[in-house]
Amino acid sequence: MRSEWNGFVGGKWENEINVRDFIQKNYTPYDGDGSFLAGPTQDTKDLWDQVMELQKQERAAGGVLDMDTKVVSTITSHGPGYLDKNKEKIVGFQTDKPFKRSLQPYGGIRMAEKACSDNGYEVDPEISEFFSTHRKTHNAGCFDAYNQEMRACRSAHIITGLPDAYGRGRIIGDYRRVALYGIDRLIEDKQDQKDSTGRVMTDDVIRLREELSEQMVALKMMKEMAASYGCDISKPATNVQEAIQATYFGYLCSVKEQNGAAMSLGRTSTFIDCYAERDLKNGTFTEEQIQEFVDHFIMKLRCVKFARTPEYNQISLSVRWTLGYAESLSTFVPYVKLTSATRTPLTATISGKRARSSSWSSDDPVCLTLPSSSISEYIPSVLDKPFRPLSRIWLFAVRNTSTPQDAT
Repeated sequence: MRSEWNGFVGGKWENEINVRDFIQKNYTPYDGDGSFLAGPTQDTKDLWDQVMELQKQERAAGGVLDMDTKVVSTITSHGPGYLDKNKEKIVGFQTDKPFKRSLQPYGGIRMAEKACSDNGYEVDPEISEFFSTHRKTHNAGCFDAYNQEMRACRSAHIITGLPDAYGRGRIIGDYRRVALYGIDRLIEDKQDQKDSTGRVMTDDVIRLREELSEQMVALKMMKEMAASYGCDISKPATNVQEAIQATYFGYLCSVKEQNGAAMSLGRTSTFIDCYAERDLKNGTFTEEQIQEFVDHFIMKLRCVKFARTPEYNQISLSVRWTLGYAESLSTFVPYVKLTSATRTPLTATISGKRARSSSWSSDDPVCLTLPSSSISEYIPSVLDKPFRPLSRIWLFAVRNTSTPQDAT
């Protein structure tokens, strides 16, 4: 067993890329309450104050604080960005500064241009010319695949939904692999997959080889991006802080390159808790330190931003907002009483899950069901309240649905 894995129960996961087997062998069920939780550290409070101040500045600026209009976003396009380098335990932003939205024209240049213009910015003319003339975008590919009947249905608004420039489906990458195995092992696995493809050069084989080659290039870029923050993710994580950081870097790389409609983190809590329990047992970190790592991780997720058009924000689909919890985890305090324009109270339901282990708890987050027509009106009023960042993966969510009956 590798030295980074000392203290874990071995299994198939040691010899193959198999995160599920690792979790099944190493998670610790927990049926207790939240009495083990500690309060936020001073560094956490200071950083959270910065995030809240940036949120206020962003709203005061009309919804967007800053946008990149000259640098096309890739995994390595921007240098490192920080809130406060000396206080952050988990690092990484999509661009070189917090709340600066990246330029992602690969989905469709007109959508990128409109997202900028609607927020008072203008895409660099050279980039517009390149992606209009020399580079085929996702949006152009969609329309090439449409036949005349499909186009007629779109024009008549029979087919509705997301703009073509936003990637379809819910993209859920297994970012935990970066932490458990390290980039070098993942590249080795991709190379083995490429070497095992069929010898006959059919269209499917050619496409698979090309995609595997691109994946290996991306993995190498991930190492380069992490190195710019002073982190080495080429090898497996040695402790829970490194595991959280490597997992977040995996997700960060995806949102630096993809402006998808649903860029999901996936279920990472049980995986992270395997490292947390081992490090607590070994005395590597205290409960307070581990909760601080998680707090900073959640703060970074809260700071993920995309350049969107106003129309996109009005689309009636589920939108999750990670918020925070009250001072007492056993007593959830309503931060603000939300009412619609007609003074009709909005629906509030308990619909949370506790993710420290495989067990669930009923006294969990409040889920507010907001009507799609007023989501933009109420989210700012919610965020004005003094939320605390999440600790040890307790989740709040605000879900936007077309009707209360759609809530799940």
